Formats: sequence, C-alpha cells, structure tokens
Amino acid sequence: MYYIGVDLGGTNIAIGIVNDKYEIVKKGSTPTKPERGADAIVEDMAILSKKLMSELGITIDEIEYIGVATPGTANSSSGIIEYANNIPFLNYPISAKLSALMENKPVYIENDANAAAKAEAIAGVAAGSPISVMITLGTGVGGGVIIDGKVYSGFNFAGAELGHIVIEKDGRPCSCGRKGCWEAYSSATGLVNITKDRILEARAAGRKTSMEDMIGGDLAKVSARTAFTAMKQGDELAAEVVDEYISYLACGIANIINIFQPNILSIGGGVCNEGEYLTKPLGEKVWSEVYSRQGTPRTQIKIAQLGNDAGIIGAAVLGK
Repeated sequence: MYYIGVDLGGTNIAIGIVNDKYEIVKKGSTPTKPERGADAIVEDMAILSKKLMSELGITIDEIEYIGVATPGTANSSSGIIEYANNIPFLNYPISAKLSALMENKPVYIENDANAAAKAEAIAGVAAGSPISVMITLGTGVGGGVIIDGKVYSGFNFAGAELGHIVIEKDGRPCSCGRKGCWEAYSSATGLVNITKDRILEARAAGRKTSMEDMIGGDLAKVSARTAFTAMKQGDELAAEVVDEYISYLACGIANIINIFQPNILSIGGGVCNEGEYLTKPLGEKVWSEVYSRQGTPRTQIKIAQLGNDAGIIGAAVLGK
C-alpha cells in the first residue's frame, strides 16, 4: 500500500506518494495561490495527487489514506483547520472536503511542525526513540513533541508552540504579539536581526567588520549566513554575533530539555547547514545550563535528517 503526504505551505503545496518503507516514490508541487480560497486549494491537492498516481501507475485502491501537514491549528480529531495565519482556512473541514474528492479515502491532518517531528520520530534521526522533540529554525521557530509515537498537541491542538516560550522578558517583539519569544532570537529571522543590530552598533562606534564588505553597506543584504561566513574568515564582531545567537538558541533548548527530557532533540532548518560551527558550541552551552547536567544518560542533540521532505513524510505517517 501507499500513502499520500500533502505539505501545505503559504507559497507551495508539495505532495508525495510514500511507500511502506517511508520512501517518497513520486512527488510534485503546485503554487498555493491562497487568494483563491480554501476550496480551490483543496481541489488542487486532489488534482495533483491523481496526477502523481497516474504517473506512478497506481490506482486510488492502492492508497491507504491521505495526510495533510498544515500551518496553524489543526484539529486532528475533527479534521478541521481551525486557524491558519497565511492561508484562508478558518474552521475549515479539510478532511471531509479532500476525502470527498479522493473517493472517500481517510484524510488525517496535523500542524506542519508536529508532522515534521513525527516524520523524524518514525523515519528520521529520532527513529525508535520513545520521546523526541524537533525544532525547526526558519522564518520562525517551529516545534513538535512526540511521546510514544504520538504527537503531543495539548487538549486544544495548539500545544508545543515551542518558539513562543519567552526567554527575554519585555525583549524583542514577536509576530505572536508577545515580547521576548525564543522565536524572535533563535529563528533565521532572529539571527538576521541580531546581525543587523550589531553592524549598526559597529558603524556608530567606528568599529571595522568584514560583514560591511559582504553586504556592500546594504543591511537589506544581511542573511542568516552573513555572520557565520565572516566568523569563519576571522571577523571578531561576526564571532560575537554567532556566540550571541547560539546563546539564545541554547537557552531555549535547555528549557525544552528540562521540561521533556527527550531521548533525541533534533534541529532542522537552513541554519543547520553550518554543521559543527553551530552544533559544537551549542552543545557546550546547553549542557552548562540544563538541570540534568550531572546525570546520565543525556538527551542527544542531532541535526534532523529528512530536510525538505519532512513535511511530506510526516503527513504520510499521520495514520500510523
């Protein structure tokens, strides 16, 4: 049997057909175009799914179920997307709608970060771990908690919003409306903002930094790679930026470990491409802060394995 995994994003809908070894055997994508409304988006899911089945040479009878990983609050019990910020789903019965277009196949839904965490727990770096947590460092900080193979999402399906724990009281504004959220400091966006702030301070103080040359004096060109790249070239200010960023990241991770004590905590997102420049100092800072630092065994901090496929695979294992 096969499973269809739908990774619904604000820009694109990525769909894959997954086999029972959790391998994507066929995938494709289509623009979301959220301005068209929810029904049109769901129709496109069905159209692309059927196209992929045809190209693979299988029929709907060989599909066991369909899973959808979505932004926002996904009520996995009712199959309703209760709210999503960047796409037009408000109390929308997506499971029933998509099932009707796919010959009444079961449709499971889950928040996208939770689905990615489940993918890593079943088919990725945390496979076999009774308790695992995944965080994703992107525009924000996504989080997912898996306990005994099941997603933990609280009584109202809005739990495990790990990016919105506060680590700096009255700190940087966050998109959620609070101040000082972990997301505001440890996301890729947070790293960009820290880098910009330190460059501005250096300008005011007359301090030299190679980051100025890298961006040609244009702060709009600062990326999450800027400070890491300059640090590797020996830039002192860039090294300070990276240390500040990793300190914030470690603070949040230590909090999460103190709460859940997972077997594996995995980290995904583009910042992870920095490899040991990220993980080595991060580990040192985390283990200096966690409550269980004197004990064994310890939570293992690992880079997530599934990359951009985590959403599709996570959606495809929602029925497991």
